[in-house]
Parts: sequence; structure tokens; C-alpha cells
Amino acid sequence: MLDVLIVDDSAAIRKILQRVLRQTDLPIGQIFEAADGKEALIALGTQTVGLILSDINMPNMDGLELLSHLKANEAWMKVPVIMVSTEGSQAKVLEAVELGAVGYVRKPFTADQIKEKLVGFV
Repeated sequence: MLDVLIVDDSAAIRKILQRVLRQTDLPIGQIFEAADGKEALIALGTQTVGLILSDINMPNMDGLELLSHLKANEAWMKVPVIMVSTEGSQAKVLEAVELGAVGYVRKPFTADQIKEKLVGFV
């Protein structure tokens, strides 16, 4: 079972992603939530996850800063991160990939798009 952390400042998006994950028929375990990168780091201090779905644009600590922190920490550097964001600029997407993101899904997304990105990790 794969435990997942969803990081997004929108509670509605977090709920939608939770529902999508549950509907994928993939072996998803617990789903944790964080409203920004700082909350995500706190959650990761107490929970072990096998996948992170993160927005890019968030207050306090954005998804790119979060990626930097994850890749600098030995305990988290191998956790795959898929960015789920409205951010469409090629520069931001490239930066996310350079920082270690393994995938990118653009909002608004479909359940199939999320499932397609998850298949390689579950």
C-alpha cells in the first residue's frame, strides 16, 4: 500500500485529489494533507509516504521550495513528487523537473490523467 501526501493550499483540490486517488483502484494506503510546503515538511517529520502530489503556487512555502527541501534531506530525497498545478510556464515546469519532480499534471485535471501519472509509482 502506498501512502500519499497531498500538498495544496486549496482544500477543495485536496479533497478532489483524495477522491481521485481512492477511485483509481491502485493500492493507495493513507492519504495525508498539507496546505503548503511548511505543513508538508511537518507532516513528513511524523509520517512516511511513498508519493507526494504537490501544487507549485502556495503561500508560506511553494512547491519548488518544498522540492528543494525534499531533495536536500536524505530521508525524503527518494520520495517521488508529482506536481499538480495551474502553473503553465515552461520555466516553472522545467525548474520543477530539475529539482527532482518525476511528473507534472496541469489543473484542471481528469481522474485518468492522475491515474496515468501514478501507475509507475504504485
